Amino acid sequence: MSLKLGVPSKGRLMDKTFDWFGKRGLHLSRAGSDREYAGAVEGVDGISLVLLSAGEIPRELAAGRIHMGVTGTDLVQEKIADWRMRITRIDEMGFGHADLVLAVPKSWVDVETLDDLDAVAAQFRRTHGHRLRIATKYHALVHAHLRGYGVADYQLVDSQGATEGTVANLTAEAIADITSTGETLRANHLKVLKGAPVLRSQATLFASRTAEWGAAEQAALRALGTLLERDLTEGVIHEGDR
Repeated sequence: MSLKLGVPSKGRLMDKTFDWFGKRGLHLSRAGSDREYAGAVEGVDGISLVLLSAGEIPRELAAGRIHMGVTGTDLVQEKIADWRMRITRIDEMGFGHADLVLAVPKSWVDVETLDDLDAVAAQFRRTHGHRLRIATKYHALVHAHLRGYGVADYQLVDSQGATEGTVANLTAEAIADITSTGETLRANHLKVLKGAPVLRSQATLFASRTAEWGAAEQAALRALGTLLERDLTEGVIHEGDR
């Protein structure tokens, strides 16, 4: 058996994850071509590399099929309702920063805050006979955020494509999406509502609470903790299993 470490399988997230671990003495590498999903680990015995999409990693952590994984905070909190029971956050990694924000058309000059959106949503329903539509991939996070601010007259519509284009395409009146620079929003004549974002996200190292942590996996976890200069067993290994 070995400790299975899930890492994004391609792109800048993979490269930056490799760099982050490499600077700390754990050297990850991809075997063969970019089409292959095998990799190698040097620096700690008993760790195997599992290359997955960032979106798959929360599910695999929650199910206990991998022991540790690197993915975005947004994906964990959106995909796993009881994530704190199944997954523990080990370390924020300092890259992959993005905010989940609410945005409306720039032409809505009187809408700058969530309170403004609440008022417009109520008026929209009276005028059009249906609720204001907000396009998003992040239904759970957005619903919880709006509920916390008392916004009720809206409906979330699913967007798995270019969310920023839904307003121009008349399939939504507003959007909630991840952004790092805001350039795509501005290009689509949208503005971010003022105030705190729905969520601030970044690449984060997580560990599974539900995985099988046998003696070999615990030994690898402690060795990795030595490299990272912290005790990684806290919140992961139950006292009776140590």
